[in-house]
Amino acid sequence: RVLARLAAFGVWSPDVVADARIEPVIAQRLQGAWLAPLAAERLHRQARRARGRGLTRVASTLDRELQSTVERLLADRASILPPKVSIAALLIDAASLEVLAYAGSADFTDASRSAHVDMVRGVRSPGSTLKPFLYGMAFDLGLIHSQSLLIDAPQTFGGYQPGNFQADFSGPVSVSDALTRSLNVPAVDLLDQVGPAAFSTALGAAGVKLRMAAGATPNLSVILGGAGVTLEELVGAYRALAAGGMTGRPRLTPDAPREEARVMSAGAAWIVRDILEGGGHPDRPFVDAGSTAPLAWKTGTSFGFRDAWALGVAGRYALGVWVGRPDGTPNPGFFGANMAAPLLKDIAAALPQHDVPARDRPDSVQAVNICWPLGTRSEDTPAPLCHRQHMAWTLDGAVPPTRPDRIDPSSLRRAVWIEPVSGLRTAPGCSAAQRREFARWPTLLQPWLDGFLPASSQVPAWLPGCAASAIAPARTLRIAGLSDGSRLKPAPRQRHVQLQLSVRGADGPVYWMLDGRRVELSTGGRLLLQDAGAHRLTAFDEGGRHHSVRFTLDAAR
Repeated sequence: RVLARLAAFGVWSPDVVADARIEPVIAQRLQGAWLAPLAAERLHRQARRARGRGLTRVASTLDRELQSTVERLLADRASILPPKVSIAALLIDAASLEVLAYAGSADFTDASRSAHVDMVRGVRSPGSTLKPFLYGMAFDLGLIHSQSLLIDAPQTFGGYQPGNFQADFSGPVSVSDALTRSLNVPAVDLLDQVGPAAFSTALGAAGVKLRMAAGATPNLSVILGGAGVTLEELVGAYRALAAGGMTGRPRLTPDAPREEARVMSAGAAWIVRDILEGGGHPDRPFVDAGSTAPLAWKTGTSFGFRDAWALGVAGRYALGVWVGRPDGTPNPGFFGANMAAPLLKDIAAALPQHDVPARDRPDSVQAVNICWPLGTRSEDTPAPLCHRQHMAWTLDGAVPPTRPDRIDPSSLRRAVWIEPVSGLRTAPGCSAAQRREFARWPTLLQPWLDGFLPASSQVPAWLPGCAASAIAPARTLRIAGLSDGSRLKPAPRQRHVQLQLSVRGADGPVYWMLDGRRVELSTGGRLLLQDAGAHRLTAFDEGGRHHSVRFTLDAAR
């Protein structure tokens, strides 16, 4: 019709119009930028409920530039992920609680990833992401300081026997190391002291509702992901690390009410954040805010690799990332550290760096030099009882001593009689003796202390013939089936050696470690070995008795 009118009015000649008629016409619908579709859908539903079906304009707190950046980063990451895997991310201003970027899925147009499902609000297992709040509460309860000696060794808690993600154990660890490495056994031990019910109640009051199975009550598995939470709740909780211990509910509209609650003191929040920034050690140079904000972050991986998490705070922001399948299908090999953390760091690196708030240390936090194994101030600890010194952050002047383990709850200070010439232990009346005090390490740590401590700091052996019958050493545990110093060779055309092992003198269950990693014996006490080289095999029971043998396995020929 346009061409006919051009010809009729003589604007174009008949030849030009004829050529134009044979030119193909390409129709294309123009569409504006589509940002935050799931957030918009959520706000639309809220507005309809509040104001009926009438059309209305809804204002959000979203920052267009940050929203676009986060969506781009999520789309880039999703492009290299397997099918059906989705991503969610949430970014808030820690001061105002305003949501600055909201991505409930990586690509709203990709139905194969269930992109219509808003995983900002999806209830999932948090993995280890609740651990910072447990440690914060433990600081406030006076149970720990940043360098308290914790036990990373196989333990049973009323029938519950947690293991570490990497299946190995480190023995003596500090609070800072246990949290930054996300060790499970120390966290379960600490939750056992705080109490699962008290922990769950405190989180609930702070806006993190732990969803349990029908009829279930909080138990020790909560700290390892045995409950359900949302990304929105976790980001609001991590906000406490940037807001003096106050959690908050993220606000998606300017008129949303400001809801805050205290989950830990300002001092505890400062220490936890310092640890998650890679510290917890007052003697290291403190990272000042300067022009870039350090990222305090924590990862989590749920049972069966269903959920990979990364949460953190940087400057004035709190942020979180979730990676997984909305239908809960496992993703083998998906960890918080390799799936969610890189994206969290990319988002943090893209944040504006102006107006980074100062991080002043609260007056309630002091640096104190402490001693292991007692955990007390070095200035109050006699030199022979101070085996290792650490600089710790303490809260409100409290320096809680090391807690004895469950195996031997007696004092970690022990006075014994020593024969002065030989330096061996004796009984009063057996020979000339001098009373000497020793610092005792928790019994469960004994398998790790060989070579860890100088001989002068350990209780010596008994002088022959002078062990008092009332306090004679208990029976010793011995490994049977492998001698110390053995050299093992695979049989011809075999790539492994099979041992048949047992122990004598054990009390209760026996745990086995090969080169510091937990191993299980198969039926009949069999252990399969195939890695050539020098090895150390340790067996120990719940009473702390242990025996180690060193051996060498030759390479297969």
